[in-house]
Formats: sequence, structure tokens, C-alpha cells
Amino acid sequence: MGNEPVPARGDITAAYRDYTAFLDASERTVQTYTGNVRQFLKWAAQNGVQSPTRADIIQYRDELRARCRPSTVQNYITALRLFFRWTASAGIYPNIAEHVKGAKLDASHKKDYLTARQLKAILSNIDTDTAKGRRDYSMILLMITGGLRDVEIARANINDLRQMGDSTVLYLQGKGRTERTEYVKVVPAVETVLRDYLKTRQGAHDMQPLFASMSNNSRGQRLTSKSISAIVKHRFISAGFNSDRLTAHSLRHSAITLSLLGGVPLEEVQQFARHRSITTTQIYAHNLDRAKNRSEDTIARSIFDL
Repeated sequence: MGNEPVPARGDITAAYRDYTAFLDASERTVQTYTGNVRQFLKWAAQNGVQSPTRADIIQYRDELRARCRPSTVQNYITALRLFFRWTASAGIYPNIAEHVKGAKLDASHKKDYLTARQLKAILSNIDTDTAKGRRDYSMILLMITGGLRDVEIARANINDLRQMGDSTVLYLQGKGRTERTEYVKVVPAVETVLRDYLKTRQGAHDMQPLFASMSNNSRGQRLTSKSISAIVKHRFISAGFNSDRLTAHSLRHSAITLSLLGGVPLEEVQQFARHRSITTTQIYAHNLDRAKNRSEDTIARSIFDL
């Protein structure tokens, strides 16, 4: 698959082992990047590729495109570009992945947001007379008002609730973070609900998870992101909102969208959402601008004399 003179595949396998030691990143990031490279090496072995070339990378990319989501393809190819950039700089193997494109990502959102009326319906449908209801109600309310991701909820501990001046805040360990350096404000009405839930956790100490499991097999243990997503989805369905496009992440979409609809400046919404780039926040604003565009109604009125 190409005629470039390149070292044998065995050299890449050895380089892969050195690469895992070279990466200066969190354990999770190292596992992700090296795992993606390992998948390519496995593919090469299965296809009898002894000395991979740029053509092999492209074929691998095309096969990924046929069976994986664009974001997954992008992650795999990004990992390969970084790996082969390193092998070239170390004089181990040519950079055969340079300028190989991954997949085009759709800038629009794959999940819907909920209106204020729909969010009220979901919350009012939760029976807060039960301990589980209090947990779910306070968790969903915190996710809405703080624009929180499920992973941020999963990682939160009780002692992450702190006072900052006259305000109560929740410090977060966000996506791709190893430290709790960011926070969201917990408004008084939400804090009241949250404290009411914590009263049901008899004997809970500061280092325990903010939201704990109530199942028989894992009572008191930390909820996983998967469990949080399932809880939120269950509450959506129970309130009559059953759609593949509505997930736990829809709560975050809703928070950001409601902020923009309420007239909060773009820069403040970026800070609230903890977006690294304001371009991400602008996607929400663009989608709202399109939703408010009246062109279709104007055309219909001219045709039907409305």
C-alpha cells in the first residue's frame, strides 16, 4: 500500500511502548491516546501490514468512517497524528499520518434542549416525599441551574459545596480536568433543596459523593455518569418526554439556551458554560438566531394571504 521505504512494523510496536512512557498527561488521557494507537496496530496486524504507510492510514480512516461516528473517527486519527509526529521527531518512524484528515464534525447539536415550561413539568412530576425523589429533584435542578455535565455531577463531593462571600458555590472537576478549579453558583432556592436532600444521608461525611446510589447493591456509593444519565432519562420519560434526542446532556443545553434567551451576554454565557472557546458558545447563539428567523412565515403569508 505505498512504496515508501519505511522501517519494519516491529519498530513501531517498540515505539508504542516508549510512547506510553513519553506522554505527559493524566492517566485517563494516556489510556485514551495509547488505546487508539493500539487499535491501529491491531488493525495493521489483522491486515498483514508490516510497514504501514500513509495509504494504510487513509484506508484505516475510511473503514472507521464506514462504521463509526465522525467524532470517534476524529479521535482515532488525532491520536495517530500525534503518535507518528512523535516517532518522526524521535527518528524512529516517518510521519505517515501528517495532514491525514479525520472526519467532518457537524457543528449543530445532536441533542434537543427543553423549554422552561418543559423543565418545570419534569421537576413537578418528581415525588419529593421520598428520599430518592429528593435526590433526583435536587440533582436535576442543580444540573439545570448550573449547566452541569453528568461527569461533573458524578465527581462532585459534599465538601465541594463551599462559601464564597455571601454565595454558596460548587467546585467542579470538569471534563478533561484533574483539579477542582472551576465553580458554579448555587442559588439560594437550589441550595435549600440540596440541603434538604443531604439531610436524608445520615452519617454522610464531607468526602463522600454529593449524590449517592440508593440501590441495594451499591447504597451510599458514588453514582456513575451512566447511572446519572439513566436517572435523568427515566425522569424525562415519566414526565412524558420520551425522545432519543433528549438525554442528560439536554439539561446542559437547556441551561445555556435559557441564559442566551434571557439576554445574558455571550461572554458571560461562555464563562458560565465553561467553554474553552467562545466559538462553542456561538453555536448556541447561531441556532437561536435561526430559530427566531421569520422567513418561512413571511413567505407563507405572501402565498396564502395570511
